[in-house]
Amino acid sequence: MSQAVAAQGEPSARQRDVLDAVLALMVEKGADGLTMTAVANRASCSKETLYKWYGDRSGLLAATVQWQASQVRASEYDSQHLDVGALKASLETFAANWLRVIASDTSIALNRIAIGSAATADSDLGSIVLQNGRFALGERLKPLLESAAAAGLIAFDDAENAFRTFFGLIGRDVQIRLLLGDKLKLSEADIQRDAQRATQQFLALHRAGETPA
Repeated sequence: MSQAVAAQGEPSARQRDVLDAVLALMVEKGADGLTMTAVANRASCSKETLYKWYGDRSGLLAATVQWQASQVRASEYDSQHLDVGALKASLETFAANWLRVIASDTSIALNRIAIGSAATADSDLGSIVLQNGRFALGERLKPLLESAAAAGLIAFDDAENAFRTFFGLIGRDVQIRLLLGDKLKLSEADIQRDAQRATQQFLALHRAGETPA
């Protein structure tokens, strides 16, 4: 993948238009319709601008995945004064944001394309989605988990395993059902309920003084 990749930090409004165009094309036309020419036409910009910003198609895809994943964050917290209420609120916010993203048409289309291209030697989209999606989300949330452990609010042996547990409690079978075509619809009430349930289950599993073996 080109080293001229995307837009570190928050993309500009014009760059967001481009990334939104990529997502729209994925939903409408799949991987075959996702060319630099098609994106330039949809976003009303030149291919030269795309190459300048993103380097190549892989760089554009990486930026698109980063843009999607950037919507999944915990709420703000003070790591020096973290309490149970703030921890619970941050985890619930992260969980709800992730559920909203994975239930969106754009995320479903992006992940289907990534899965379909994962076995082909000429595509690195699967790796892009892993590195800038799932793995980046883990690195984003683990500092909160480690701060909570340091404050004696939860306990675990390994932050990565703790994150994977929380990730599984949030998603359950939702993402695989959506990817396989289930017409599952998550209302905002469903998302809030599932985020609260996952957080409660996670905190019960990782009560301080009861570190899982």
